Parts: sequence; structure tokens; C-alpha cells
Amino acid sequence: MAELTALESLIEMGFPRGRAEKALALTGNQGIEAAMDWLMEHEDDPDVDEPLETPLGHILGREATSSEEVPGSAAGEGKPALSEEERQEQTKRMLELVAQKQREREEREEREALERERQRRRQGQELSAARQRLQEDEMRRAAEERRREKAEELAARQRVREKIERDKAERAKKYGSMGTRPSPPAAEPGPVPSSPSQEPPTKREYDQCRIQVRLPDGTSLTQTFRAREQLAAVRLYVELHRGEEPGGGQDPVQLLSGFPRRAFSEADMERPLQELGLVPSAVLIVAKKCPS
Repeated sequence: MAELTALESLIEMGFPRGRAEKALALTGNQGIEAAMDWLMEHEDDPDVDEPLETPLGHILGREATSSEEVPGSAAGEGKPALSEEERQEQTKRMLELVAQKQREREEREEREALERERQRRRQGQELSAARQRLQEDEMRRAAEERRREKAEELAARQRVREKIERDKAERAKKYGSMGTRPSPPAAEPGPVPSSPSQEPPTKREYDQCRIQVRLPDGTSLTQTFRAREQLAAVRLYVELHRGEEPGGGQDPVQLLSGFPRRAFSEADMERPLQELGLVPSAVLIVAKKCPS
């Protein structure tokens, strides 16, 4: 059974004649399969239908010999013509080959698309991991900053306590050792007749007290102290926060209670606020201490 030439087969499969001739020439007339591969790979090229500049009879700069097949020439004139049935059978085989090439191309494109999707997901995972590491670093820095601030706050409180202790020692050295005035013994409460219908009220215990201190210039200071802190802490607070007096000197302050009127002594400075009856709140007055 005679067969169609490669050019005729490509034309029978629906390829334009110029495009088929170009595919055969550029593949070195290696057969219809190589030409079909070229056509399918370059079908979207903008210049796929442009004619070749080199004549089809010239291959690598030499004239085509009589034994070489030139697309479109009469090389196949000696072959007997194909019948319609043979032509249809050969066209069918060519179309099956085209379909196979098309399936191979689609499979290759599908594999490439899957590979691109895997790369995209991998890049997304890497970006998410980098973002999570950044958030963890920010949280770690914030925790370190909170620990540093807390340590500075504790150090500041320690410095205040140390200053109070130094102030107590300096005042004891300045005024000499003074005996602590014994506090009067608390009177023992007499027996209270029990009432079956009423129980004695429970005394509330306070652990803090609010002290307002009125200064000689008419201003006032307000601060909250622990109920077991000594009165010396209040005096130190006043001395640290009162304004400069005329003349640049700072005399020791003397604290007075508002009502009933009472002047607190050096011995009272060592007593806790709770014991002095200043809990839960009290108003104190600052007066200049008279020189002895």
C-alpha cells in the first residue's frame, strides 16, 4: 500500500502548508513525528507562520541533491496514487499520533503545574514559619522588657527602704540614744454581759492607711502607707517632697496631729502608724521644729 509523503500527511491532518513545510525543513526532514513535535511545541509562537528566509532546497549551505526529499517537490511523483480508503486509513493513523502527542503534552503541562503548586505551598509554609518566628521573637522581647521593668521597680523600692534605714541611723546618732517611752498599758476591758440576741461587732483590720500632710505654705501631700510602717517613713516622705524653704536651709520637720492636737516625738517616729491610731486615714500638720 502506497503511503503519503510527510508533507501531504501533515496537510491531511489539518496543518497549514506553509507551517508544515517549515516544520519539515527545521527538523531536517527527519520524518513526520519530528515535524509534529516541532509544530506542537511552536504552535503559539508569533512567527510560526512566517516563511523561512533560507530556501527549502538548501540545508546547511549546500544544494539539495537529487536523492534528498524536498517538501512540496515532485519526489513522490513516482509513487502510485492512494485510494480514498488508504488515504483515510493513513489520516486516521496520523490523527491518532497527533492525539497521542497532545495527551503527552497535556500530561507534561499537568506535571509542571503540580510542581509549581508544590513550590508555591512550600514558599507559603516557609513564609508562615518566618512570620511565626518573628512573633515569637517579639513576645520574647516584650517578656524581657517586663522582667527588666519589674527588676528596676524592686531595686527602687530597695533603695527607698535603705534610705529610710540610713535616715533612722543618722537621726539616732544626731539626737543621741533616747529611751523609748513606754506606752501606757492597755486597760483590760471589763466583762461585758453577753446578750443572747446580739454578738459584739468584729473589729476590722486595715493593712494600709491614707495620710494627708498639710505643709506650712498651705499646700498638702497625700500618700498611702502600710499600716505597720513607722511614722519615720511619713516624715521622710515629707522631707523628700516638700519645696525649698527661703534661705536654702531645710530644717527637720515636726509632725502634729490635727485633732486632738498632738506633737509626735522622736520616740513616736519608731512606732507603727497602726499603733499611733492613724489607720485607716489621718490628717497631719507640718510645723517647723523649734531649735533646742
